Amino acid sequence: MPRLLAIDYGAKRTGIAVSDPLQIIASALETVPSNTLIEYLKKYIQSEPVEAFIVGMPKNLDGSETDGTVYVKRLLEELKANFPTIPVHLQDERFTSKMAVQTMIAGGMKKKDRQIKGNVDKISAVIILQGFMGI
Repeated sequence: MPRLLAIDYGAKRTGIAVSDPLQIIASALETVPSNTLIEYLKKYIQSEPVEAFIVGMPKNLDGSETDGTVYVKRLLEELKANFPTIPVHLQDERFTSKMAVQTMIAGGMKKKDRQIKGNVDKISAVIILQGFMGI
């Protein structure tokens, strides 16, 4: 069974998470520079089948667009152009960064490791995927 792949897209870095083949568990995969994301996904899809992309959509508390929304909209166009057969689903990503930091603290991650922004991005992608999967 193909995996679900979640994307926490940012102007500089992108966190990526995937489900297991049975789509039961969400796990952090990688943090990549955003300008290399499409090439990374092309290589990943060659080795692992992906059923759908789950993209975190940044929104303000009132549901309006944020500064990051424009980047995500551009990514959506790139995903559809490069992977026309793979559906793209949007998932609200409000509070995922704060939840990721709290998860790292609860998991006992050292402060030095919590300050690595790529770790926050990966865990945010996991939270986005878990939200989509309903877990």
